[in-house]
Amino acid sequence: MVQKSAVPPSPAQTAVARVSWRILPLIGAGYLVSYMDRVNISFAAARMNADLGFGATVYGFGGGLFFLAYALFEVPSNVALERFGARRWLARIMITWGILAAAMMLVRTPWQFYGLRFLLGMAEAGFFPGVICYLALWFPRSVRGTAISRFYLTPSLAGIVMGVVSPWLLSLGWFGLKGWQWLFVIQGLPAVAIGLMVLAFLPDAPDRVAWLNNAEKGWIAAQLATEEAVLEPAEGHGVIAALRHPLVWRLGLFGFFTIGAYLTFALSAPQLLAEATGLGTAQVGLLTSLASVLAIFGMLLGGVVSDRRGERFSTMLASTGAVLICYIAMAALMQGHAAGFIAAYLVFNFAWPMVTLSNVMSWPDLLPRRHFAVGSAAINTLSQLGAFVLPSAWGVVRDGTGTFRAGLIGLALSSTIAFGLALITRAHARARAIR
Repeated sequence: MVQKSAVPPSPAQTAVARVSWRILPLIGAGYLVSYMDRVNISFAAARMNADLGFGATVYGFGGGLFFLAYALFEVPSNVALERFGARRWLARIMITWGILAAAMMLVRTPWQFYGLRFLLGMAEAGFFPGVICYLALWFPRSVRGTAISRFYLTPSLAGIVMGVVSPWLLSLGWFGLKGWQWLFVIQGLPAVAIGLMVLAFLPDAPDRVAWLNNAEKGWIAAQLATEEAVLEPAEGHGVIAALRHPLVWRLGLFGFFTIGAYLTFALSAPQLLAEATGLGTAQVGLLTSLASVLAIFGMLLGGVVSDRRGERFSTMLASTGAVLICYIAMAALMQGHAAGFIAAYLVFNFAWPMVTLSNVMSWPDLLPRRHFAVGSAAINTLSQLGAFVLPSAWGVVRDGTGTFRAGLIGLALSSTIAFGLALITRAHARARAIR
């Protein structure tokens, strides 16, 4: 019996596999520690606030200031990334934010809290849109959703790590330092090490590496050229032209209302879970870790499904609607319905990653290449402004009402507006035959 010889893998298959293994783990590790450093105050909050005398208004304003600074410096950061190159600029971002994240242990007053949170946001500004621009140089549209989802799932991994490690860190009392101070130091310094690794090992572009052969480089270049040819033509050039593009505003406002709502929720999730369920710190940490596992599955599912469908809007609308329902359910189940609240919380964490992933996947699919770097930064700027405005309002409402219920209703309203924006953006894309 004659055996058939195995069909060798195509340049497309080998290119995607090699790029994935060479790039995604390193920048994924960077995003993991960046997410830990921006939201670890949610775990430190109860003890830090008690030790320093911070109320919910101080905490909410300080928590949101990170995102205000992040938003203000997004576009300048991506302009600098285009000038200095992704490797050097992303490394600079990680090293500076790692130092500032660890310095949070020194906070003693509200103004010190505000100042360090603002500086941390300024240091990290541009990291996420810079990475998306970088990935768009390596992964064509047919596989980009899956690639972005693998990178983007690292916040969920961060949630698992924080849920397991943070309660232990908060119990420390070494050398006269409080547990919340050790939390900031131990979760902050890894960013410096990863930044140095990025500087040493992250490649700049496909045509500059030796580990892709000519056929693989040619496939990447041809695919990117083909998809660029069908994009909506750019009107004008430069920063102002990119900022005026209607898709930048629609996708940016979608991010404002969805990311703003999510991060508002995330910054208070441990406290909210404790209040609604009566669980202790360790149990809340385990529940947060379980939710992060579900988020990983949601993120991977969103990337695979959208790539197979060849469009992003079905995922965007379905997941945004699910998150909206979960906010309403959690508001209704805040008191005396612990099991129902936990169920809504877990479904929320499964659906949420698909909301933000679908938005991010659409940036390189819809924006003209000439506007992509500045446009993606501007979209993220609007998103981070939401992450400043909504947490600040959340803190005021919490102090005014004594409960999280009114805030959850506000987050549901934000998701309703986002759902409408998704419908409008889909109509725009269909009118121009962009999927």
